[in-house]
Amino acid sequence: MTYRFKKLKDAFCVGLTGLALLTSGALFAADKQLRIGTLAPKNSLYHRQLQAVGEAWRSTQGGSAKYLIYTDGSQGGEAELARRMRIGQLQGALISVVGLREIEPSIAALQNLPLLFKNWEEVDYVREKMRASIEKKFFDKGFVVLGWGDSGWVRFFSKDAAFSPADYKKMKFFAWGSEPEQQDIMKSLGYTPVPLETSDILPSIQTGMINVVPSTPYFALASQIYNTAPNMLEINWAPIVGALVITRKAWDDLSPDAQKVVRSASESAGLEMRTKARKEVDEAVMAMKQRGLVVNKPSPAQMKEWNELADKLYPRIRGSMVPAETFDEVFAHLKAYRATQGKSP
Repeated sequence: MTYRFKKLKDAFCVGLTGLALLTSGALFAADKQLRIGTLAPKNSLYHRQLQAVGEAWRSTQGGSAKYLIYTDGSQGGEAELARRMRIGQLQGALISVVGLREIEPSIAALQNLPLLFKNWEEVDYVREKMRASIEKKFFDKGFVVLGWGDSGWVRFFSKDAAFSPADYKKMKFFAWGSEPEQQDIMKSLGYTPVPLETSDILPSIQTGMINVVPSTPYFALASQIYNTAPNMLEINWAPIVGALVITRKAWDDLSPDAQKVVRSASESAGLEMRTKARKEVDEAVMAMKQRGLVVNKPSPAQMKEWNELADKLYPRIRGSMVPAETFDEVFAHLKAYRATQGKSP
């Protein structure tokens, strides 16, 4: 009797365990969540496009599916967002190359090459040429790139007017805390980087910890940086390129039909971001000028100095900030494109 009772008890416990697992799985399926992090401000162009993607995702899930967007860097800086995706605290993020390179270093080739790209057509051409290979690298590392965006050209916003590279050697630069290679390069050339997170920029420039912020005009306007750093150097130092990525686990949880809907919505969102963000660069500069921003344009001689500085930077960037193979690939694509446009490489 004792043996038979034990067998029945074990079977009953196994049955309860199986029922619990099935029940918890059903609850999870009925209450799916997709959590997306970004540094973009709430109600900004980027936030609105993430909301559009969320509506598309919700339409495929039904029930009580929840799509949560954490804006304004509330989940940490870009490197932290990449980490949170890896450990499952977030399923996705809209981030720039600063965060994307934490996943796949080759992406840095689209953003970390100063003064290389002369216009958005060149950026688009090179990105599309490299897109398939870059997206495969992300996929192999457990992430899916859903859509590509950008947010304008980096300009230098400073407390005091500056025109030439030498002018900035007297100043302290904001630098991404997650890019020690960039900091080392800057120091070797006589500049003073101060590694910080994005959320630290405004208080740091207000207190004098830094006095130069490389930033897009849109971000400078949204964050009010220009109030404390009212001088902008009119130079397209580098494009800020970004992408919406989600984990492969979150992607694989979607049905094939749902994947098509989300992919289509993300592609549309990326196109909208690129189109409107580029237009908003000029609008942001105009708005800041009306409120006291001074736009400083380098002379031809000073611009020559900037180009010479970029030429010095490329050998240092190759193999450190940008993998050598990818660095060479960008230059080859750009040379081919400029040849079709009748321009010198």
